[in-house]
Amino acid sequence: MELAETGKAVTPFGGLAVFAEFLQRIGWTQVLRKHWPFRYRSPNAIAPEQTLTVFLCAVLVGARRFAHAAMLRADRALHAMLGLKRCPGDDAIRAMFNRFGMGEIESLFRPLWRWMLERVPPRPDGYTLDIDSTVITRFGKQQGVVRGYNPGRKGGRSHHPVIGVLAESQCVLHGWLRSGDTTANSGVLAFLRECFALAEQSGTRITRFRADCGYYGQDLLHWLEERDICYVIIARQTGRVLSHIQGITHWQRLANGDEVGEFTGTVGDWKKARRFVVLRRHKREDDPKTWLLPTPRYTYRVMVTNGTASPAMQWEHYDQRAQIELRLRELKEDLNADGFALRSFHGTEAAFLSILSLYNLLTEFQRATAQKAPLRQPGTLRSQVFVCGAVLGRKGHHQVLYFSMAWGGLESRIPLFDALLLWPPPIAPFLDSPIHPLQKTPP
Repeated sequence: MELAETGKAVTPFGGLAVFAEFLQRIGWTQVLRKHWPFRYRSPNAIAPEQTLTVFLCAVLVGARRFAHAAMLRADRALHAMLGLKRCPGDDAIRAMFNRFGMGEIESLFRPLWRWMLERVPPRPDGYTLDIDSTVITRFGKQQGVVRGYNPGRKGGRSHHPVIGVLAESQCVLHGWLRSGDTTANSGVLAFLRECFALAEQSGTRITRFRADCGYYGQDLLHWLEERDICYVIIARQTGRVLSHIQGITHWQRLANGDEVGEFTGTVGDWKKARRFVVLRRHKREDDPKTWLLPTPRYTYRVMVTNGTASPAMQWEHYDQRAQIELRLRELKEDLNADGFALRSFHGTEAAFLSILSLYNLLTEFQRATAQKAPLRQPGTLRSQVFVCGAVLGRKGHHQVLYFSMAWGGLESRIPLFDALLLWPPPIAPFLDSPIHPLQKTPP
């Protein structure tokens, strides 16, 4: 094989032209520019909204560290797709995030979340809010990186973020980056107040709530009951709960052999009796769980709820909460949300929230281009849509991007462009309007 070189602008990510068209259609750059919390004084500085867009594109094509963003600096075809005259490097991206403090995060991401939530399709019966936390192991001396609960690396230092997801739309409603020594329910009420405030400001109704036992507590239950939110939360199996289980006399058998029952009672210092729904299944010989009743035949799971549905339907509803585990896996494995860390805590948080924003953009991108198809994981989108060899050329006075037919060429992506062209263009700056951008404005 003879080796040679070419001066043509070649890119392995020609499929990002579809995503670039999508960002232009929704007015992404204009929204960022309107709410960006600081500006650069140097006339030679690259606009920060362009720097953030390049960072998101680097994450989208597989970057796991800030240094990996440097691979886009030589991609002149991608620069043309994004309308960039100059491409920032990894140092410029780090410098941008290092300028973020708490005030800058509030100034940018709070209106950005509202804007994204306004684009979520409305539901007459409201949305289900799922919250969960995850552990991000860190290596270094970054702010907030301390020893805490870390099942993957015992004794290791970490961050412990929490996110809230609207289950039916797969949209990340809100997120916090927290220090590694926090527990799952640390600051949960403050976090939920912000979640519900963002939802209310954007006209999104939240009517249901689900969480695991890490968030089980009387203060949270009382807070949800005051707002008439239907909740389902896994309960801790204390001695009082186990004694109530022993008093259950009626068990409903399910198709898979499990059985469900319920009781109403108080635990601990509760002054109010609440409904508990119990699922029991025959104990396997290799089951390592030790929190059993005196009879060794069953293992138990208990939830507390203020819902009125049958016990079987309550468990079916809670089992759908497993989707948030998939969202966390996609964020960490496909978009590498655990891979970008700075010495500054707020700089790291700004990068983390930016990746959550990218996840929402990908969700809406799929709603716009394939409305009836199931949503695909970010890694699947990368391999099937965004990765495509292409060459930047010219035809007369116009730039032309030539897609490689070996990756499906332009023909396989024409339906995506057609869907974007037929998609009703939203009005991006209307951040204070409760009208969804895909709805007609009332007279």
